[in-house]
Amino acid sequence: MSSRTNPDPNPNKPSVVLKDLTIDNITENVHRINSQTPDPRLRYVMERLVAHLHDFARETRLSTDEWMKGIEFLTEVGKKCTDVRQEFILLSDTLGLSLLVDSLTHPTPPNSTEGTVLGPFHTHTAPTTSLGESISNDSSGNPLLVLCTVRSTNGTPLQDVKIDVWETDSKGAYDVQYEDGRAADGRGVLRSDEEGKFWFKAIVPVPYQIPDDGPVGRMLGVLGRHAWRPSHVHFLFEKKGFETLITALYLRDDPYETSDAVFGVKESLIVSLEDADEQTREKYGVEEGCKVLKYDFVLVSEEETKKLRDEEARKAMERMGREGMMIINGLPVPDVD
Repeated sequence: MSSRTNPDPNPNKPSVVLKDLTIDNITENVHRINSQTPDPRLRYVMERLVAHLHDFARETRLSTDEWMKGIEFLTEVGKKCTDVRQEFILLSDTLGLSLLVDSLTHPTPPNSTEGTVLGPFHTHTAPTTSLGESISNDSSGNPLLVLCTVRSTNGTPLQDVKIDVWETDSKGAYDVQYEDGRAADGRGVLRSDEEGKFWFKAIVPVPYQIPDDGPVGRMLGVLGRHAWRPSHVHFLFEKKGFETLITALYLRDDPYETSDAVFGVKESLIVSLEDADEQTREKYGVEEGCKVLKYDFVLVSEEETKKLRDEEARKAMERMGREGMMIINGLPVPDVD
């Protein structure tokens, strides 16, 4: 008689068996079942996420009622999101997470321009703008001339850099916040010239409130926080071979300079405005009383950023005492044979 192997009556039976789950062993059991993924980075991220979430619950003795309120809050955040309003980005911004993740992802050497938060109102509908044109149709705003340069860390002027700029109107509202379907305003996409220069006309930025009519706004109220951002202009730089730079310039002595609701202000990004002198007015075609914003931006190459990101990730793992880690594209991954 030939021998036969009896087939497994349950071929979908899980390879990890969980039982007798308790407060003390639930975390390690979740790690065991999540570790089945073949992706080492995902495995590491999920292991740390679960560990911190579980520790948070244990440390605070989180109650069921509190957790349900948290779930309801996150559900409301999701429902508030639209094509022109990202409430989850707003939540991330107001918790300081956006700035933290940006700083980890885009480390900058001392001689380069620092990044900051993108914010929830960037769009991909900004019109192409020639050098010297105005990005704003707001006649109520105070006129502003923006004169800038962009170069590499070795001082070389960078030509044909794509520069996306955006700001609010004089009332502190972005174009997409109006419900009348108006055309893009307070936005423009420019290109730097052969000397790495770019300039445009705008209006002097004003402080404004982030949207506070949703769950994030209610959270700020409960925490006793205000919803104001200091006056600023956003910039996004893109050029092949260079790290994308998302940043903003903030006006010095703004009343919210030191208490930005989304933690975006950095000292190196604070600027003072000048009055346009006669020579400047004649050269750029602006009227007396126009303010001038000047800034020299410095982009970092992708190679420089990769090297710095790897170095900082390795140092971070050493400080945390996490041995047996590989750094791949600046991201730690357990080194398992």
